[in-house]
Amino acid sequence: MSSFLTDAVVVVVVLGFMIFIHELGHFLAAKRLGVRVLVFSLGFGKRLFGFKRGDTDYRLSALPFGGYVKMAGDDPAELRQGEAGEFLAKPRWQRFAIVIMGPAMNVALAIILLTGLYHFHFQKPAYQEQPARVGDVEPDSPALRSGIEAGDLITRLDGIPDPRWEDVEVKTITTVGEPIPVEIQRDGKTLNLSVLPQAKGPSRIGDAGWYPYVPGTIDTVEPGLPAGQAGLKAGDQIVGVNGKRIYFWPRVAYLLQNGSGKEVDLMIVRQGQEFHVHLKPVLTEVHGEKMWRIGVVFRSSMVVRQLPWAKALTSSLQDNLRNSLATFDVLGKILTRRMSTRSLSGPIGIAQLSGEAYRAGFAELLMFTCFISLQLGIFNLLPIPVLDGGVILLLLVESLIRRDLSLEVKERFAQVGIVFLLLLAVFVMYNDILKTFRPY
Repeated sequence: MSSFLTDAVVVVVVLGFMIFIHELGHFLAAKRLGVRVLVFSLGFGKRLFGFKRGDTDYRLSALPFGGYVKMAGDDPAELRQGEAGEFLAKPRWQRFAIVIMGPAMNVALAIILLTGLYHFHFQKPAYQEQPARVGDVEPDSPALRSGIEAGDLITRLDGIPDPRWEDVEVKTITTVGEPIPVEIQRDGKTLNLSVLPQAKGPSRIGDAGWYPYVPGTIDTVEPGLPAGQAGLKAGDQIVGVNGKRIYFWPRVAYLLQNGSGKEVDLMIVRQGQEFHVHLKPVLTEVHGEKMWRIGVVFRSSMVVRQLPWAKALTSSLQDNLRNSLATFDVLGKILTRRMSTRSLSGPIGIAQLSGEAYRAGFAELLMFTCFISLQLGIFNLLPIPVLDGGVILLLLVESLIRRDLSLEVKERFAQVGIVFLLLLAVFVMYNDILKTFRPY
């Protein structure tokens, strides 16, 4: 219950802030272009409280998911007074500017927040910024079936030359049941293979069963346990277990558990020199669970640093562009039934992710806020009636035919949009519930 309440509070705050920024974009553009704004509301439904300044009623309404700016003369069905300050009295380019400013503010928010975060606290797993070398491959996985092996260097991924593992992750999760051309380097030879990711997990996103190269560098050695007794030190690197090369340190823990306490032969690298040690794991209790251990903690693979403002802005633009392209890629694949609709999340799913980001720390919460703000901007630009994208579509059509569409056409267009959004809301909420109670 405590976790549920935390998730609910966090998502209301996060979405409320992003919706405020979105509506602020419409509000500022309208004011700048001389349109009278009657209502600036966070939330829909009954007015809870607020204040009025000039022509505008600034209010907080009962339903927190959403918000709106009500402008004079913005409803074609209402009787117009013929005032210069009415929305529909303005030239189409000005109406376009007012409408586009909402999504634009969400995109700008994502870029600005991420730039600030990267300037003061840039944090990423080190492997994401390194060449895409495969560290491990799961048994009976798409990667293994395609011939991929641990240690392979990916030199081209679906047309992307010299990809980083971050590119591999994005391409994999957004591809299901379609081959990904992969060029690899192995022992000085170039091989051209094809990996076919399969749907996995509650969201049915793509999974290939491959993992990045993350070396097993020892950070601390616990005294009194086998590793300490054998003389292992911080900085030593475990590069092999029982004659098998290791490129992904979690594989060491897996092999220890799978060995059930049998003696293991570890290949160690210390200051460029290789040597072997033989250890017998001991059964200890960790967080209430029995585990076979040798008494080492591996070094974190996270990179934490502060970026100059110019570099922070560049990285923010690159990451937001990558996320935008991935979003359009996923939407296209969902519409063409090449990805499951379970990859979509609604309020429940967003609330769960918001709570997880909050519990992970301020940096994670800020990154999640940036991502959701970007998604909100993109979603509002889709040509769906009632959304900003639908209004923009009508303005473009009217510009092409050089006259206003009839009131009947606009009303039918809006009705279709309302029905579609209601059905979409019901579907994504059902989707969230399904993923919660039937995760596989």
